[in-house]
Amino acid sequence: MATIAVNGTTLYYERRGEGPPVVFISGAPGDAGFWTEIGDLLADEFTVLSYDRRGTSRSPRPEGWTNTSMDEQADDAAALLEALDLAPAVGYGHSGGGLVLTNLALRHPEVLRGAVFHEPAFLTVTPAGRAVVEGLQGIVADAMARGGPRLAMELFLRWADGDEVYEAMDPAFRDRMLDDGEVVFGMEMASSVGYLPTAGQLAQIAVPSVVLAGTDNADPEARLHCLHGAAQWAADGLGVPLIETPGAHLPQATHLHEYAAIVRPVLARLAAPVDA
Repeated sequence: MATIAVNGTTLYYERRGEGPPVVFISGAPGDAGFWTEIGDLLADEFTVLSYDRRGTSRSPRPEGWTNTSMDEQADDAAALLEALDLAPAVGYGHSGGGLVLTNLALRHPEVLRGAVFHEPAFLTVTPAGRAVVEGLQGIVADAMARGGPRLAMELFLRWADGDEVYEAMDPAFRDRMLDDGEVVFGMEMASSVGYLPTAGQLAQIAVPSVVLAGTDNADPEARLHCLHGAAQWAADGLGVPLIETPGAHLPQATHLHEYAAIVRPVLARLAAPVDA
């Protein structure tokens, strides 16, 4: 188990393969386990880095740490890349990890060669998204009252990834995430929901960028259509096209090889030297 002390915390990380570096940043919960299978597939071409965000899963909670911010999360990612001598890397931010990547691209562009925003969780940019946030907050509050953080985390994962994906998860991976409920809902949720860059700030992101969204979520009747809308909003703000991936919010779990075939050339293009 590899850990490293950076930015006043200790982070668990996994490093695979050799080649241009790519760092995967998970949303909530911030567990590296979301990237195990795709990391193994991409390790023949890239140095694949994933990590448990601070206080999450195998990254211990810092003493006295009671809340976080997007600045802190981005500073952690930048410090990790620099400590492992992997900067500049292509950053890949999924869901809430896309918010971390946005902050990273704005405040630490020197550590990035490119950025991939996969359904970044800018949920409040549309009325439907704001309604979804309110509904989710109600689900979490009810679950916390009935069963505490573990039940709230289970219902959140089922909401975000679907019942079939949840049931098929590796039991150890799933159990780690259930234990992350206190951090996700007590320390992270407020900063995630409250983080929304302006259109002007998005336009300031200078690193080459790509935005991805699940094709199933393009359907206006889809339960998580708001995430597709958030991705389109981000793509418009960055001035880049939106690329669709198979399935819904977690294609690495439902359509692994089809998803890898789309992501691999995207990463290769962003990882290529500017003068290549």
